[in-house]
Amino acid sequence: MIRTSPAPAADPLAGARMVGARLADYTTFRVGGPAARLVVADSEDELVGVVRELDLAGEPVLVLGGGSNVLIGDDGFDGTVVRVATRGIEADESGCAGAIVTVAAGEDWNSFVATAIEREWSGIEALSGIPGLVGASPIQNVGAYGCEVSQTIATVRTYDRRAGRLARFPMGECRFGYRTSRFKAELSRYLILSVTFQFRLGTRSAPIRYAELARTLGVDLGARPPAAEVREAVLGLRRAKGMVLDVHDRDTWSAGSFFTNPLLDAARAERLPPDAPRWQQTDGLVKTSAAWLIEHAGFGKGHGIGAARLSTKHTLAVTNRGGACAEELLALAREVRDGVAATYGIVLRPEPVLVGCVL
Repeated sequence: MIRTSPAPAADPLAGARMVGARLADYTTFRVGGPAARLVVADSEDELVGVVRELDLAGEPVLVLGGGSNVLIGDDGFDGTVVRVATRGIEADESGCAGAIVTVAAGEDWNSFVATAIEREWSGIEALSGIPGLVGASPIQNVGAYGCEVSQTIATVRTYDRRAGRLARFPMGECRFGYRTSRFKAELSRYLILSVTFQFRLGTRSAPIRYAELARTLGVDLGARPPAAEVREAVLGLRRAKGMVLDVHDRDTWSAGSFFTNPLLDAARAERLPPDAPRWQQTDGLVKTSAAWLIEHAGFGKGHGIGAARLSTKHTLAVTNRGGACAEELLALAREVRDGVAATYGIVLRPEPVLVGCVL
């Protein structure tokens, strides 16, 4: 058993309790009004205790992780925001079972991917550069470049706010799907405390399943190049699309992809233009590209007026160029959604969680 005790909290506000905190300071969109109260929980006991206490009192609660998949309205949140700041990684390695690794919800996801590669835990290297915390990864089953986090998850440990008790879910009970899970379906019910992963041991990556990544690496689909090389290639691809957080790059002042790729039945997919991307799914549905639909509906890179614009690198990202408010970002998202619907009859669905605002 390898134990990594919780590191000194990287969050300088760990344990803090504040009134009227500006939520724009805690999201990657850099928008959002004040919270009535903000609590930064740096231990599991405090995290569960605070949420339980607020639930029993009937007070509004917003659990906030890295703030990378949320758009908070300009009026803020009239309740308590509980920011997850727990830390800790515990690993059990063996030759036959690989590595069983339990990670606290408050660990930074991209840093954990780097740790996994360093420790020779293979399987999540293609998910490098995704912002947010480990605890958020199962909620929408984060994925990129042919990999989804559900492919390596063994169990998810939660606090069931409705039942008032701890609950552990094996992978098969998490109801993972494309950008969804039971935790997203009942977003206010389960507070994720830790995630346990099962990894293969070795320096080689999981098989490469995404053509763009294979071309970048110069390998065939199905190849298993060094995981460290896969991470660098993925980070390069994501940076080129403005998908790696950088305070100096306004294209990253966003929630990444604002819309999910639509899943269509076969008949609806047949009505797409011949050159529209199509990816057959195992359940019979067909996935197409939201970015392609956006671009071909007439919304190019940088589209918008003022501080709210589409990314100059990737049309799937709604960005704050500096000084935008939530309503301006929503207005741009509505324009894009309605334009795609008018052109193709497909209604794009938002990926970020909307708090105190409506698309």
